[in-house]
Order: sequence, then structure tokens, then C-alpha cells
Amino acid sequence: MARKRYHHGDLRGALLEAAETLVRERGVDGWSLREASARVGVSPSAAYHHFGSRDELVSALSEVVLARLGNRLRETMEAAPEQGPERLAACGRAYVTWAVEDPAVARLVFRGGATTAQSAVSPHPHDVLTTELDRLTDAGHLPSGARPGAEFVVWAAIHGLAVLLIDGLVHIDDRQGVEFQTERLVFATFNGLARETAPEPDRPVPTTTHTRRLTQSAAPGPAPHTPSP
Repeated sequence: MARKRYHHGDLRGALLEAAETLVRERGVDGWSLREASARVGVSPSAAYHHFGSRDELVSALSEVVLARLGNRLRETMEAAPEQGPERLAACGRAYVTWAVEDPAVARLVFRGGATTAQSAVSPHPHDVLTTELDRLTDAGHLPSGARPGAEFVVWAAIHGLAVLLIDGLVHIDDRQGVEFQTERLVFATFNGLARETAPEPDRPVPTTTHTRRLTQSAAPGPAPHTPSP
């Protein structure tokens, strides 16, 4: 039956799909590239044409999952009826409910090193969040003095709730309750940020693999060599 699943010619996509299924069944580390290959009915040597190791497959799957999450966050905000911080609350709800609905896959991308400096994820959830905070600042909902680093404050809040829920440290009985708690958290976080009228002089500058990649890609390259006359 495994061979019947692989019929469309996209071996790379089939391996990613098999890996995602294995993550849900056994967790991030409980399977091998050989098992993913068997799921789609090909030999490990065929899989090596696309992924040199299991780690490469896991990293590629993390990129796919992050892009899918980025689309979910953006589409949820665009569907929100309000244009103020309610859109940010919608983003938070989408993030937390996604993690609760698919905890094994969420843990895949919640780990440090899930992606690398070479990972190109579009739309990246971080970029979706920063774009929304920029919009809220431009619209006057968030003081410009509070904007630097605000994405890390909001992310820490909603990510923290998501991890508490999927790790079983906090229990909320139903999705409506999860959404209500997330909204409360986002509005409390946003209201705290809105009180910051000027940046603190010693405020830390957090970074991630993704933000470092953006910084490196935006850095100007060396000036072209001009031969002497």
C-alpha cells in the first residue's frame, strides 16, 4: 500500500509528507530516513538524491511547516474585521490553536536549530508578525518608541502559552477557552507595549537564525574592484 501513495513523480514532496506523518506518529526523533523512504515505497538510495541525511529532511520539513504557519497567520489577520490590535489578537489565536491542534508538528519547529541560516521560508511567521506591528505603528496604535523589538515581546507571550498548553502544564478544556485566553494575553501584552513612549537605553536586541539571515542578506557586499589606470 505504501507504493500506491507514490505515483505523482514528486519524490521530494512524498518524502516530506511521509516525514510529517512519522512526526505525528512518533515525534521528531523517533524515525529514520530509511523509514520515510519505505513509507513511499522507494529505496533509501533514491531518497538520498533529495536529502543527504535525515537531518536535511527534518530541516526541509521545518521550512515547509513554517511557511504554512506564516500563511495561516497572514490569512487569519487579513480576515479580521477590525484594523487595530484585534488583528494582532487574531494572529495570536491562529498561532496558539495551530500548536494545540498539531502539537507534534509544532514541536518540530519549536526546537532550536529547526532551520538554518540558509533556510528560505516565505512567508516566515516572524516576517508576518513584524509587518503587522509596523502597520499598527504607522496607524498610530503603537508608539514608535515601543516598536523596536516588539515582535519578540509578542512572540514570547503567545509562544509561551502555546508551549504551556501542548506540554500539559496549563489545561484549558476547549478551543473557545484557548482562544479567549490567547486574546486576553495578546491585549495585555499590546497594552503594555503601548505604554512605552520611548525606547529604554539598555534594551536588549534579540536575534534568531531567521533575523540574522535577513541582516546578512541586507548587508552590502564588498565594493567592486576598480583596476588602476
